[in-house]
Amino acid sequence: MKKQTMKVAVVQAAPILFNKQSAMDKIASMTKEAANQGADLIVFPEVFLPGYPRGLSFGTRVGSRTADGRKDWARYWASAIDIPGVETQILGDLAKELGVYLVIGVVERDQEFSSGTLFNSMLYIGPDGELLGKHRKLVPTGSERLLWGQGDGSTLTVIDTPFGRIGGLICWENYMPLARTAMYAKGIDIYIAPTADARDTWQSTIRHIACEGRCYVISSNQFATKVSYPSDLTCYEDIKDDGDILSRGGSAVVGPLGEYIVEPLYNEEGILIARLDLNEIIRSRFDFDVVGHYSRPDIFQLVVNEKKQEIVQFNRTLEGQN
Repeated sequence: MKKQTMKVAVVQAAPILFNKQSAMDKIASMTKEAANQGADLIVFPEVFLPGYPRGLSFGTRVGSRTADGRKDWARYWASAIDIPGVETQILGDLAKELGVYLVIGVVERDQEFSSGTLFNSMLYIGPDGELLGKHRKLVPTGSERLLWGQGDGSTLTVIDTPFGRIGGLICWENYMPLARTAMYAKGIDIYIAPTADARDTWQSTIRHIACEGRCYVISSNQFATKVSYPSDLTCYEDIKDDGDILSRGGSAVVGPLGEYIVEPLYNEEGILIARLDLNEIIRSRFDFDVVGHYSRPDIFQLVVNEKKQEIVQFNRTLEGQN
């Protein structure tokens, strides 16, 4: 039986960069704080575990990389997580203890093909402690491409819950109209949009998505300051002259007609709490259903390849078999 209401908590914070334990500790404390306020769903920012390395160059220029930059990247790699792994088990135990859904941005190490690739991923963990799914960012933005590989269509994840269907896209994936359409076609009701974009234009984006998809949009961003960066990084010089606040935040909750349920939070750490009327989703689709009565499949069609992409396929046959 579907629930009529849902309470969501949106975390706006940042851990000490390159410090996995700092992120895990902060997830535990802020999840408990949000659960104590009655949250059913708790959302953390893009790559919260182990942090978004805003402003760092990792010693890269077009055509060259430095030895020191490679050392910083290896340090970042060491602070990433395996899925599944030790950290996902700990997070699952936390979600089960508190009876909440957790959605957390993480840096994921590739365990399937190459140990040298990282992904910008989003974890979905259920109140039973189970890992319900993940999504890998399809296109890392700009210089992010030096850090993270590209996801594929096999992780366009939407999960069924008693509150409706929950899924989402990461940061500037939300500017990809075909990716959004794929998520709408999966019947998304609660749309998660973790980000590292603190500009005013991001607010226009999440409000448009809510109005377009007739869904609730939950956007979580970092509040990051220079003191959260280890000063012993070889590329610390990259941010030395930046202001104390590196990301001002802008986390918000938007309703299915594009109105703010909770307005953006700026220039401070915090947890936003919102109670959602889930019946409003159906009411909002009365005059506009983007993949329903407002679609024109006789004119426009989208093909989504959800097959996992494998660079090498081994065809193993029995000895002596032709």
